[in-house]
Amino acid sequence: MTLILGSASPRRRELLAQLGVTPDAILPPDIDEEPRRGELPRPYCARLAAEKAAAVAAGPEDVVLCADTTVALGRRILGKPADAGEAARFLVALGGRRHEVITAVAVRRGDRLWQREVVSQVKMKRLSDLELNAYLASGEWEGKAGGYAIQGLASAFIPWISGSFTGIVGLPLAETATLLAAAGVPLYRAAA
Repeated sequence: MTLILGSASPRRRELLAQLGVTPDAILPPDIDEEPRRGELPRPYCARLAAEKAAAVAAGPEDVVLCADTTVALGRRILGKPADAGEAARFLVALGGRRHEVITAVAVRRGDRLWQREVVSQVKMKRLSDLELNAYLASGEWEGKAGGYAIQGLASAFIPWISGSFTGIVGLPLAETATLLAAAGVPLYRAAA
């Protein structure tokens, strides 16, 4: 059995290591991540995780782990900003409000798919112009759903969360451990 991580995210690799699991291969899938017309955030996130898992080439006994993280402001999906201007618009919209961070995890072994979605609530403070411009200049927003990374500089902007911190980072460990165990992946092994 080979464990394939279908993600290029170094944070997901780091989180997986906390379970004592090291992927045998890292094969990020290339799928269309554009939301469908009228698609709501949670079903969108679940669909992407499942599509990513299906898109990774694997043998019948291989286990594929994929995830997708989506930031939702009400019914609005805030994906990865295309540029600093869009990141600024996201951060201003999130400021002073609660929003949801949804992470869907999909584990595939052969034709079998196990899947979970974890929804966490996050409150971001209103950013001053100085904070906003400094954060944008850091580049940390690049490639991050909603334009921020809670585990980085943006942690100073988040006074409150409810839910899974690791889910907000990008891989909810309790749920991921359950799914991997169901697929037969040994957990909690010290790195060799």
